[in-house]
Amino acid sequence: MATLPETKQEAETLPDAWDYKGRAAVKSSSGGWASAAMILGVEACERLTTLGIAVNLLTYLTGTMHLGNAFSANTVTNFLGTSFMLCLLGGFIADTYLGRYLTIGIFAAVQATGVTILTISTIIPTLRPPKCAAATGSCIPASGKQLLILYLALYLTALGTGGLKSSVSGFGSDQFDESDKKEKKQMMKFFNWFFFFISLGALAAVTVLVYIQDNLGREWGYGICACAILVGLVVFLSGTKRYRFKKLVGSPLTQIASVCVAAWRKRDFEVPSDSSLLFDIDDVMKIMAFFRKKDVGSEDKKKKKKKKKLKGQFFLDKAAIRDPQVPITAANKWYLSTLTDVEEVKLVIRMVPTWATTVLFWTVYAQMTTFSVSQATTMDRHIGESFQIPAASLTVFFVSSILLTVPIYDRIIVPICRKILKNPQGLTPLQRIGVGLVLSIFAMVAAALTEIKRLRVAQTHGRTADESSVLPLSVFWLVPQFVLVGSGEAFTYIGQLDFFLRECPKGMKTMSTGLFLSTLSLGFFVSSILVSIVHKVTGKNKPWLADNLNQGRLYNFYWLLAVLSVLNLGVFLVSAKWYVYKEKRLAEEGIEMEENDPSCH
Repeated sequence: MATLPETKQEAETLPDAWDYKGRAAVKSSSGGWASAAMILGVEACERLTTLGIAVNLLTYLTGTMHLGNAFSANTVTNFLGTSFMLCLLGGFIADTYLGRYLTIGIFAAVQATGVTILTISTIIPTLRPPKCAAATGSCIPASGKQLLILYLALYLTALGTGGLKSSVSGFGSDQFDESDKKEKKQMMKFFNWFFFFISLGALAAVTVLVYIQDNLGREWGYGICACAILVGLVVFLSGTKRYRFKKLVGSPLTQIASVCVAAWRKRDFEVPSDSSLLFDIDDVMKIMAFFRKKDVGSEDKKKKKKKKKLKGQFFLDKAAIRDPQVPITAANKWYLSTLTDVEEVKLVIRMVPTWATTVLFWTVYAQMTTFSVSQATTMDRHIGESFQIPAASLTVFFVSSILLTVPIYDRIIVPICRKILKNPQGLTPLQRIGVGLVLSIFAMVAAALTEIKRLRVAQTHGRTADESSVLPLSVFWLVPQFVLVGSGEAFTYIGQLDFFLRECPKGMKTMSTGLFLSTLSLGFFVSSILVSIVHKVTGKNKPWLADNLNQGRLYNFYWLLAVLSVLNLGVFLVSAKWYVYKEKRLAEEGIEMEENDPSCH
């Protein structure tokens, strides 16, 4: 009888999860939807806050801070790029030092601090330049001190966003037990709700918050953002007693770095033809077990495995070479890596071409928060006689197209692809990414044609020298470019996420989100670089990106992005054709080993 309570307790606890006091987590009173809902809450507040600042930041920089269009566009894209790039730092800190819970809590507080400073800067008059002179129309741009406060606020917000975003999805999935079929299904639904809450936060940001900023004032809009992230933090912390915590597993970035360093330190070594000379703990265990059951012909079987294993040597294999002068017990991971670690890093390297060719999509995406908003400010945004759409709220068509594309894909495109392509999943991840890249090309073509029409209207009505007056052209001419990029994101976003989750090695799953988000980051940075180059090259004679869009040639910039996107699509198609999915590659290798090596049965 004394053992019954202990047996019951073992049945209720999870072997790989702990509660906030470090005890084995009790399954019935921890994790699940109750915990996941609180984590979704802080993510929705983060998305609302970040986009509430980003989508309307360009108009604040140009209208209130009196900065140029090109400079303002780069400030927006650098802010967003930094936010996503810092996800890698946040993931490293979470995996190596703090854990996901503390990382979310600390960086949510950092984000709240940044948004609070931004709110204060809109309230205190000395932290903004004076309004433009009514008589002459001359404007004094923001001073160095005013820009310093602005940048401090923006990049503290970016730091908080990166750290929080890096751990939210992972910590949410930690609340479900993958070994339990019921909870595993719940975890899959969690990711669907996660995407829904991201979109919901984005929708609220581009409608309600943008309207408040333009009509009630920036201090109200940014103040609501600060309150939102604080509320999200309180909701998140309130679930502390219910959360399931997993132990730190170390950052996969450390594994990649250690393999590269070990290979470089032994760059003068030659990769041996005999795999037994390469260090692999897993192989050592298998060989020990093998010799206990040694029979006639086993040496031939072992040779076949070695030949298969050494098919296609690579520079990084040198990281697993045993140095006779250094005992294995004395070696460290920065000098000797296991062959398993090396193979996992090589899997990541195989994904680099796909990773690189998706960056340009997010460069196109960046234009929807910068120059497309600038275009909207010069066009007729009225619905009826009284209501005027805020320029940044055109992004609502972008978000809506995402929400519409997902069910259209699931209900219409997937069944068609099942019949034609014989693929039960519809389109493969790479095919989905390819569709998104094609849509981004059409988006830039539509944007260029719309800008040409807008300039013709400006010339016809003699408005080329005056950007302040509204052109008699409906802002809804911009809808196609927003819809095409939004639909493209629905394909590219989910395709990328599926690709990296599927193809990343099992021990490096936390890196999949980092790889995905780094393409967004680099896309924004590439946009900043392109804008700077174009502005410098064309700025003296016939500027493409003039402060007065009516005197510029923005359409040429869109044509440039369209051409680059076509070239990028060609590179992507070549790399996609060359790429073999991990599942298929392992299946082919497994079949071959089964045919050639009976001991594998």
